[in-house]
Amino acid sequence: MTVPEWVKPAIWGAIGGAIATIVIGFAWGGWVMGGTLERMEAASAEAAIVQALTPNCVAKAEQEPEQRALLKEEHSYKRDEVVIEAGWVDSVSEKYRSAVAEACASTVVEGMKAD
Repeated sequence: MTVPEWVKPAIWGAIGGAIATIVIGFAWGGWVMGGTLERMEAASAEAAIVQALTPNCVAKAEQEPEQRALLKEEHSYKRDEVVIEAGWVDSVSEKYRSAVAEACASTVVEGMKAD
């Protein structure tokens, strides 16, 4: 059986095209592997939960002006501890409590600066 001359270049062209497609897809096309996708989904879900629970914490903070004053005086890296100690995030699951407290603290302090 004889193979036509054009078959070998066509096969190499197809292989090269496949490799180029893979490289372009992962580099610029936004393709990701399964593990990366799972991490992105988890981060997105956590961000949504934090965003949903933060307004409740801010509402509790608005009811306690003396605690807000303490929050503003505290160093920025310790503000989440003040929020947790004040009890503004008691209804939040332990898994998300620190993230919600941090978002709440920054929102409250930014609101105080705007006033």
